[in-house]
Amino acid sequence: MLDIKSIRQNTDLVRKALNDRNSNFNLDEFLQIDESRRKILGKIENLKAKQNKIDDEVKLLLREKKDFKSKIEESKNIKREIVSYEDVFQDLNVNFMKESYKIPNIPHSSLPIGDISNNKVIKESGSKKEFNFKLLDHISLAENLDIVDFKRAVKVSGSNFVMFKGAGAQLERALINFMLDLHTNEHNYLEILPPKLVNRDSMFSTGQLPNLEDDMYAVKDDGLYLIPTAEVPVTNIHRNEIFNEDDLPRCYVAYTPCFRREAGSYGKETRGLMRVHEFDKVEMVKFVKPEDSYQELEKLLSNACKVLDLLELPYRIVLLATGDISFAAAKCYDIELYSPGVDMWLEVSSCSNFEDFQARRGAIKYKNKKTGKNDYVHTLNGSGVALARLFISILETYQQEDGSVVIPKVLRRYFNGRESIKK
Repeated sequence: MLDIKSIRQNTDLVRKALNDRNSNFNLDEFLQIDESRRKILGKIENLKAKQNKIDDEVKLLLREKKDFKSKIEESKNIKREIVSYEDVFQDLNVNFMKESYKIPNIPHSSLPIGDISNNKVIKESGSKKEFNFKLLDHISLAENLDIVDFKRAVKVSGSNFVMFKGAGAQLERALINFMLDLHTNEHNYLEILPPKLVNRDSMFSTGQLPNLEDDMYAVKDDGLYLIPTAEVPVTNIHRNEIFNEDDLPRCYVAYTPCFRREAGSYGKETRGLMRVHEFDKVEMVKFVKPEDSYQELEKLLSNACKVLDLLELPYRIVLLATGDISFAAAKCYDIELYSPGVDMWLEVSSCSNFEDFQARRGAIKYKNKKTGKNDYVHTLNGSGVALARLFISILETYQQEDGSVVIPKVLRRYFNGRESIKK
């Protein structure tokens, strides 16, 4: 969430940010609510000061053994007035807080302005593989190799769920272990295995609630939610905590399954593994000092790209425009893999800097050695990387004319040296 003082002092900046994001948030109405609650609060404070003065006068009259009944009555009247104003303030404040949670983060000045069509490709790595035979998509490859059972997954759970089997399950596990090994051993992240169910405060802290509630799986009887990403439990490790400055940056990596209802999704982009309700992901999360956060974002992006470099897959980096970044992000890069079987670029990672937006919602601070104050940290996260689209790209990129799939070299140690998946 944004600092209310900053909103008041930089109204034009916030208004421009909302416009650049194509947000329909009514800033003028919000500021009117804020002004009304501040006026009521001022009246309450004045009345309390008046009441304190009368209480002092009553004490003096008591010491002087003089009549103080009129002062007592005056104090009671003021107290009733205070209670009346406090009720009004409470209603205004509830509305104020509710509306403040709807204000998105301020986009960084480096972002292209506009909707998804204004996203900017800033780097392409590797070249698309050329084939001299008719390509199959990942669905045909997986079914022919008998490594993903789509039909039985639907029987067990419903549409947009999948079940890996045999070499498919082994490939999924190999990818997870490969990424965890890379990020812990080479990139120095601390591995976390967090809970997969979180409470409402955790979902609010990272910005999923209240705006994205329809996309979440809720366990309503227990007030819990299945996590849409490891970002949620890992960021909330330090909710309501204060870091020592010397402990920053703090970098975590976590593998978890992720659960998303994907309400409203439909069409060809939901076939097979393209858009599923449950998928695996390795997530990187950073807590950093504000002055370091954009440098740390570039490192985070580089760490995610290293996964794809080692897998020898062609990818591109896309800087998202103001109208396409997430509610909580100030800046975001997407990494997209090319998948030849579906002939599409598929997003496998979003690397984001939230600045202090999540930290304010979660009260995550650090002790600033220069000022002695407790300042908000900046939080970052990025997929390092997400499956199942990575699974798609590997099958389609490494497919052979006989229908087999070559196992990327960096994964073969997880297959006891095996070089391909065959029927």
